[in-house]
Amino acid sequence: MKTLKIAMFLALAGVAAQAYSDETSTNAASQIPVQSYSYGMKLDIQKIITVTDTGDECAPVPKQMTYEDSKGQRHILQYQVMGTGCSNG
Repeated sequence: MKTLKIAMFLALAGVAAQAYSDETSTNAASQIPVQSYSYGMKLDIQKIITVTDTGDECAPVPKQMTYEDSKGQRHILQYQVMGTGCSNG
């Protein structure tokens, strides 16, 4: 019985820690200012963290990339791409 209680406590603690970790990373990402890309901009991209999905439209749509630079700082870059909703004929 004691072993079951300990196992249950550890499982709940693990879930709570994961939820707290996800919330912390979401809050940190929301504090990073979004930078709009302009042609010729010099970018220092060391590691790509996430890239948003491309919209299902036949028009230019915004896309965001979260990345780390060579100093380990996170950045969010917004740029335009052509949507994936166009048919070829």
